[in-house]
Amino acid sequence: MQVIADALRASDLPRGGVVTIGNYDGIHRGQRAVLDLVVGRARELGVPSVVVTFQPHPLTLLRPGEAPVPLTHPRQREQLLAGLGVDYVLVIRFTPEVAATPARAFVREFLVERLAVRELFVGSRFVFGHRREGDLALLRELGQAYGFAAFGVDEVLQDGEAVSASRIRRAIAEGRVEVATALLGRPYTVTGIIVRGDRMGKRLGWPTVNLASDNELLPAEGVYCTRIHFPSFPATFDCATNIGTRPTVYENYQRVIEGHILDFSSDVYGERAELSFHKRLREERLFPTVMDLSAQIRRDVEATREYFAPRRRLEQEKATSPEPAGS
Repeated sequence: MQVIADALRASDLPRGGVVTIGNYDGIHRGQRAVLDLVVGRARELGVPSVVVTFQPHPLTLLRPGEAPVPLTHPRQREQLLAGLGVDYVLVIRFTPEVAATPARAFVREFLVERLAVRELFVGSRFVFGHRREGDLALLRELGQAYGFAAFGVDEVLQDGEAVSASRIRRAIAEGRVEVATALLGRPYTVTGIIVRGDRMGKRLGWPTVNLASDNELLPAEGVYCTRIHFPSFPATFDCATNIGTRPTVYENYQRVIEGHILDFSSDVYGERAELSFHKRLREERLFPTVMDLSAQIRRDVEATREYFAPRRRLEQEKATSPEPAGS
């Protein structure tokens, strides 16, 4: 996949492709419905699949107080899009000039003259252009005039409500990570660097790793069943992770992401890691003594082990099963 930054100024853009436009933060199930159509249709036609997106989020400029916290940082979003088979991501820098561009001018000057778009897929409620004057009806009208086809994709529903980035953000902020998993189609994941902590976990008998997160949005404070992946290791490891200030051992301490990796003893300081959230076990709380805290950590670790045991068995069975004949 090729990422073209500052696409409005780029000289070499893909032409004649199947295109979609949107913020695509999170790459959740609703957005996947559009992206799968774009990629599939592009392959049928033998043309590029193209995602046009904006950086930063338009609300950062238009209404800063309402700008959402991103579900994914740019690197994560690119990796997710690449995994779906997207050929090109065109990033438009959202500036006051872009915000003031009339919808018809954007279609004519960028989609038609620069991209020679062949087919365009957007969400059925998609709006764009100055004062949000452009919508699916306008795209269809202009498609007839300029020779491209525009299609709207209906929202994906979960429990009778549309899957949306705002709904996912709310679930994560409240610690409802299993709900977020259902809406995203995968566990919510943060990435970052493993940094040295104060070794309090080791003194309690439960050595931990601390993650300096790239992501702004973190689940609510509490203890979670998580899985951690290091690019330098072939496996993914189960982990009991606490997000919080550790009130039993500190007062007014900074918020940390600290996890005990089950059955793991390697030195990973300074390495990048991906931490995915699968289940919330409990809230963070103050214990009478550090011995009580240590006993609770033991219970959290065992609960994490039990939670992931069925998955581990399936993974082991898959790893040891013979390859099908003729594969």
